[in-house]
Amino acid sequence: MHFRHQDNLYAFGPYAREIDIWADLFSEVLIAAPCRDATPKGDSMRFERANIKICPIVHTGGDTLKAKIIQSIKLPVVILELCLAMSQADAIHVRCPGNLGFLGVILARFFSRYRVAKYAGQWNGYAGENLTGRLQRWLLKSWWWGAPVTVYGDWKNQPPHIHSFFTSMMSDEQVESAVIHARDKMFSCPLRALFSGRLVAEKRVHVFIEAIASVAASGVELEVRIVGDGPLRSELEALARARGIDRFTRFVGAVPFEQSLEHYHWADCLVLPSVHSEGWPKVIAEAMCHGLICVAVDHGQVARMLAGRGILLPNGDPQQFVTALKSIAEDLTKYRELGQQASLWSQRYSRDGLRLALANLLQHTWGVQLVTNAPSSPSPKLDSAEVLLNE
Repeated sequence: MHFRHQDNLYAFGPYAREIDIWADLFSEVLIAAPCRDATPKGDSMRFERANIKICPIVHTGGDTLKAKIIQSIKLPVVILELCLAMSQADAIHVRCPGNLGFLGVILARFFSRYRVAKYAGQWNGYAGENLTGRLQRWLLKSWWWGAPVTVYGDWKNQPPHIHSFFTSMMSDEQVESAVIHARDKMFSCPLRALFSGRLVAEKRVHVFIEAIASVAASGVELEVRIVGDGPLRSELEALARARGIDRFTRFVGAVPFEQSLEHYHWADCLVLPSVHSEGWPKVIAEAMCHGLICVAVDHGQVARMLAGRGILLPNGDPQQFVTALKSIAEDLTKYRELGQQASLWSQRYSRDGLRLALANLLQHTWGVQLVTNAPSSPSPKLDSAEVLLNE
């Protein structure tokens, strides 16, 4: 969902910053996506590039039978709106998984030979994944798509058009600041534990809260911040009160991306309890860059990120989080050194590096010349529009 507010366009912060990068490569980026004329959510950010425009697409979705029926009725309208948007473009960028991404993979071939897709979920899939997610991956691998796809992770036996990409949403300047902070970081007592992300079921924040309660009951002093918002916030706040940890647990709510970095400065460790919803979790890359000890479950690309640089849990059982947090509190010197290693590794990822990598990929595969422009003076070679399909 996008938001128009006071003549500006807003969307989820890390996504908005990524699209700013795409806008540096084209004269215009037209986003085909749902949009509301409303105050943006707290975790939204304003698109900074003036050459980004919105082509509103009717909003559909939901898991109930009624929602599915309405979605089916509106489908012809959605297809027509997408086709009208894509007909304006030189190049089409499809973002998956998602309903609009699914349609984009099918339709884009009819409108442009310059196509690229991003699959932001787990490219290897996971237990319980819905059918549409599996179908989108199958289509993106197939001859039908036949264009570059950027995915999280290095995977064997993939078609040649599948490309590994790893990113952070921090700028080079923010990365440099984070590395300096990590170098000077001293872990504290009480231990400061952080969760940052959406408060939804797949993030399993309730496991984090239960683990914190058990660690506190064992005598470990803690301070806790939960950064983010979502439909489960009230339920999670009630759980924190019921477990008696609300006196040292702060629900911060959704904050802009730049403000979220301040919580990395504060924290000693980041806990990410999800077991199947992450491809390349940027929150881990950003926390590592700040020297935090990251505790997460082995899935997606988490093992690649944390091997020898964090605490990797086999399956996300709540007791595993308890053990991990207690071990950090009991040996702060050891884990400070681990945090330094994490920072050295993760500093290679920034959104500025992403801009150059995308330009190189598209120039090589499309056979066109793109110019990575300074934000103040875009002057691309591909001079119409790039349509970005996102839900």
